[in-house]
Amino acid sequence: MSPREPRFSGVVPPLVTPLTPDGEVDAPSLERLVEFLVEAGVTGLFALGSSGEAAFLTDARRDRALEVVVRAAAGRVPVLAGCIETTTARVIERAEVAAKLGADATVVTAPFYTRIHPLEVDRHFRAVRAAVDLPMFAYDVPVSVHTKLAVDQVLALAADGVIDGLKDSSGDDVGFRQVVLGAAGLPGFSALTGHEVVVDAMMLAGADGAVPGLGNVDPHGYVRLVRACAEGRWADAKAEQDRLTRLFRIVDAASPKTAGGSTRGGGAFKTALALRGVIASSAVSPPMRELTADETRVVASHLDEAGLL
Repeated sequence: MSPREPRFSGVVPPLVTPLTPDGEVDAPSLERLVEFLVEAGVTGLFALGSSGEAAFLTDARRDRALEVVVRAAAGRVPVLAGCIETTTARVIERAEVAAKLGADATVVTAPFYTRIHPLEVDRHFRAVRAAVDLPMFAYDVPVSVHTKLAVDQVLALAADGVIDGLKDSSGDDVGFRQVVLGAAGLPGFSALTGHEVVVDAMMLAGADGAVPGLGNVDPHGYVRLVRACAEGRWADAKAEQDRLTRLFRIVDAASPKTAGGSTRGGGAFKTALALRGVIASSAVSPPMRELTADETRVVASHLDEAGLL
């Protein structure tokens, strides 16, 4: 692990948000999911991220989901709260709610929908942190917000104490490694990869941990993987990563002809969790759709191959 002693490290799954068939937060299922993950040995929980359907949920449902996660975690692991909104004032409102509900950190993207300049992105992060005094992660997810956070920008925000970590879902492994190198002298900074299928490689490059959506489905596997990396057992880590990479093919179950990336990812994770008996339903937020019976059978076959059914 990194010598800089990161504040957040290990396996921090981005929780799915279980829903009832009418779209409300399924609190009992969410409580079971939290318990399932904590008992598996995860070191944190990321609520209301992309896997958590944050962009699809009403404010009331986001509040309810975060309230349930914080209560169920009961201080055993830190809770990171996604504060994902289009503009600065709206993000600040979400961050204020996160602080009130007991989150341990916020996770913030660049503004989106609006047309913005890199200097405005910088002002955005600084304004959010000035308004709400919680540790803050920059969430680099250009596929969703259409802005790529530059390495130098991330490092400048980190050096100034504005951000306490990076949650990298950019797919830019070169840039992520540059951040890891540039942040080596910043005590407490946490570099977390969201790249499910190359966690072993990113840990070898100096990542402090992972935020894998697939970690909802197989938290034990990711805990074993990150532990093997931390102990320098790279052959064991590769074997575990290879198994998880094969399992990740559940995201290919939903037909790309009728389902977008959010459905294929989050829908597959929810379907797998329902098959494993952790959550009651694989319901997703509209306009997404649940997986069909045939697609569910594909997910089940991958779970069986991975030894999870």
